[in-house]
This record gives sequence, C-alpha cells and structure tokens, in this order.
Amino acid sequence: MRNFQDYKLSELNQLLQDSFSTNWDRPALSDYRGVTMYYRDLARKISKLHIVFREMGIKKGDKIGICSRNQAHWAVAYLATMTYGAVLVPILHEFKPANIEFIVTHSECKVLFAGSAVLEGIAVHHMPDIQTVICLDDFTIVFTKNDKAAYAIDHVNELFGKEYPKSFNQSCLNYYAPKNEDEMAMINYTSGTSGFSKGVMIPYRALMSNVLFAEKIVPQVNNTSDVVSILPAAHMYGMMFEFLYEMTRGAHVHFLTRVPSPSIIVKAFDEIKPKIIIAVPLIIEKIYKSRLQPFLQKQGVRFLLRLPVVDKQIKQQINNSLTASFGGNFEEVIVGGAPFNKDADKFFASMDFKVTVGYGMTECAPILTYAHWNERKVESCGYAAPRMEIRIDSPNPQNIPGEIQVRGANVMLGYYKNEKATKEAFTEDGWMRTGDLGIIDNDGYLFIKGRSKNMILGPSGQNIYPEEIESSINNMPYVLESLVIDDEGKMTALIVPDMEAVAKDGISSDELMAKMQENIDIVNGEMPNYSKISGFKLMPEEFEKTPKRSIKRYIYQK
Repeated sequence: MRNFQDYKLSELNQLLQDSFSTNWDRPALSDYRGVTMYYRDLARKISKLHIVFREMGIKKGDKIGICSRNQAHWAVAYLATMTYGAVLVPILHEFKPANIEFIVTHSECKVLFAGSAVLEGIAVHHMPDIQTVICLDDFTIVFTKNDKAAYAIDHVNELFGKEYPKSFNQSCLNYYAPKNEDEMAMINYTSGTSGFSKGVMIPYRALMSNVLFAEKIVPQVNNTSDVVSILPAAHMYGMMFEFLYEMTRGAHVHFLTRVPSPSIIVKAFDEIKPKIIIAVPLIIEKIYKSRLQPFLQKQGVRFLLRLPVVDKQIKQQINNSLTASFGGNFEEVIVGGAPFNKDADKFFASMDFKVTVGYGMTECAPILTYAHWNERKVESCGYAAPRMEIRIDSPNPQNIPGEIQVRGANVMLGYYKNEKATKEAFTEDGWMRTGDLGIIDNDGYLFIKGRSKNMILGPSGQNIYPEEIESSINNMPYVLESLVIDDEGKMTALIVPDMEAVAKDGISSDELMAKMQENIDIVNGEMPNYSKISGFKLMPEEFEKTPKRSIKRYIYQK
C-alpha cells in the first residue's frame, strides 16, 4: 500500500481498494454487541452489490439513496455505491417522511436502500421516479419496477459464483476510478437550521482532502484501532471521521445502532476503548454540567481550587476520571457541529483534558479549521485545514466580526439543481460564503461569533450575537438550554428548565420563576446595555433540533 499522502485527490476508491486488500483478514464493521464483518466479508458484499447494480442497468453517475439508522449494512451500501461509480445520496433517517420523499425525487435516485423503520413512514407513490427500493436490514426488495433487479437479488450468489468461479480474493478488487478530482461523488442534503434542505454536490477531491487531513492529524488511527460511530452516519461530520477515514486505515468501526444516550455511550467507550472520539458539544456539555459543575460549585471545592497546589491535584483527578469514562485509549476528543459552551471550554482547557474544537460544514465535506488539543487556543476552533484558506469579510478582521469565507480543495461544487443558491454561496472572486461570523487573530486562529442570519441588530445598530448570550444563560442553575430571539425590538430568552434538577431540589413553580429571573439579572450584569435580556419565557419541552443537535431557530423566531 502506498504512502497515504502520495494518493491524488481523485484516488479515494483506489485508497479504499488498497486498504481492503491490505487488511483482508482484519475486522472492519460491527453493530454494537453484534456480529463482526471482516474486510474480506465487506469486499465480498460490495462485489455482490456491484453485480446487482450492473444487472439492474445502473450506470456510472446514477444516483443511489441510502436512508437508515447507523448499522453495518449502511456502510456496505455506501461503499458499494461509491466504488461502483454511482453518486451517493446519504439521507438522514431522522428527516420527516415527506422530506425523505422530496430528497429521493429531487436527487433523481434510481435505487433507495432504506431501513425498516424508514420504510414504515415513506410511500413509494410519492417518489414516482424511483425504480427499486431495497430493505437495508436484509437486502431484500421491497418495491421494484425492474424485473432484472428482482432476479439479480434472488440469484446474486449464483451470479457471484459465475463471476468468480475459482475464488474471491484481493486480486479480484477493481474499483471505479473517477475521471478527475472534480467528479461528483455525493449529494448530501443539509440538515440545516434555516428550514430548507439543499443538495450539496461534493466532489471526490473534497472527500479525499478530508481523508488526507484526518491521516495527518490522527495517524495513530490504524488497522489495530477501534472507533465508535455515535453521530448520524449520513451527516458529513460523522460519516467522514467516524467511518470513511477509518475504512481507508483498516480500522474497526462499531456502530451504535440505538439512540446514543450518555449511559450507552459511556458503556460502549468502556468496552471498545476507541482511539479517536468525535462528538457534538451537547455530549461534552452534559458531562460538564451534570457531573462536574455541581462538584465544582461546592464551597469546600471552590476554596481548594484557589490553592495552586491543591487546584492542580483536583484537576488531575477530574482529568483522570473523565479520561477513564471515555475509554482511556483516545488520542483526543474532537468536538464540532455546533458552538461549544465557553465556560466548559475554559474549564477543560485549564485541566489539560484532551479535547479540541473543529469547525466545518457540509459544503466542505466537512472540515474548515482545526488545531490539536495541545496547541488550540481557548474559545477558538483552530486554524485553516490543509489545502484550505480562510478570510474574514471585515475592515478589521482581528477585532470586528465579519463573514467567514473559504476556498480550497474541500469546497463543494454547488447545490444540486439550484443555480440561484449556488451563485449566492460564492463571492465574485470565488470564495465560498459560510454564513458564519468570526474574527481571526495574528496566528490565524479562528474565533466564531455566530451565524450572520442569527445576528440581531441592536437599537443603535450594534451587532448582537445571541449565541454568546445563550452560552451564559446555559451555565445558570436549573437551565437545560436557551434561545435568545428578537421580540419586536426587544430580546427575549426562551428557556427550557432542567426539570430533573428542579424536582431533585423540590423547587416550586413560583420559586423556579424567581430563580430564572435571578439568572437573567446575573447574565444582564455581564452584558452591555444594548444586549440585555428584557424578559424570558419558560418552554414546556426541549427545542426541536437537527440531527447534529443544533436548535432549529427559525421555528421559534417571531
């Protein structure tokens, strides 16, 4: 197998082929506490699906959709589609049925692989152009207009035997080679917080550039490593760094097939001891708030933390405990997908816990910036990734926030069948607009201030970033999460109370309102006059979120 960094940006399928061949007898995929599939098994299943695609008349460039919870068969369908030369359309299974049906139709999918739970909600007659629907749980045909598809699925073992009459080994692998690095590999529909999904056209160069980036920052992941897949596999962040990169390294990926609650995640980490951990801020913040904050707020502990020697000892004990709860074998925890709570960030940095924050988006497949945990600056999300450039659209980029704009190998081709959105996404000189606001320091470290769409204009034209205020509110007692909205020229905080803590402390409804007002008063004391909260409202349930756990703000903004 060639040196990793010697592969061209068009050679992702070649890299996968070489990895499968090299790691033929090593474990590749497992459903958590389920059967393990070795790379030889994975290669065999891929080749069988290639035969089925060929018999069905699927051509290079045809679209194939995949929609299911995380499972090993999802990975098989994904890799078979890519290495055949068809265009992947991974669809988040958390999407509503109408959205799934729209994506399948809009992307012109000819084949849809779907899990049984997804199949219960969608209707084939709402997707008039689909030719074949296959249940991903067992690769059986649910619906087809193509007689050849039914025959191919029913006789795939017979067809496979004819194709490889003597044996099936590494020499049989011959995966599709893209014509150039700009060839489209995937259409990934954004989960988005703006209420509209757009089909991001991702070329091979963007996927390969992210794979090469991952090898550069965590070369410790190799063919003896185990990784737990927690995030939705169809989302670009989880897909790239919990699955695709690992396949190119010969690592063993364990899919958590159930909803990844903190208790299940901790148990899986303890058993599997993953080499790298990819997480959204919510997971880390829950640990900080539920396990660490109550301990740190105790009077005796607060006193001891003021003593330099004892402070260091306590933080080392906390660090050891946290490291053990994540399996104790990881290179670092990489947090991304949403803003990280600044107080939690500062605390983890103060105790040298191996956590870092990356910045990315679907349109960059996904990485834009990153820094290793031991070189990252607190509250920053690192510096530009290899083959990427970043600039701030501001007269004073180091002090005045402006839109973050990027260009480089990771950037998308555009939005599928949406020329207007594609044109709006790029500047006249070819930089992609992220829609995020930030500043960048002298060392190139990026500090995100919020979404340009979320920015609230103050009474005298001041720029107010609600995410910064929400971060402060979320650190207050009895607050689970919050959202700051523009309410007819005034700022209102929508707050979801932490009812578990409320019940534990026996807080009445009137007491809870008083506590929340105290919280708002404290937060307002830290804010300039133009960004003070004028009122708050308690919400009866958690905010509706995207699969990567970002709040769908557009639902709540008046």
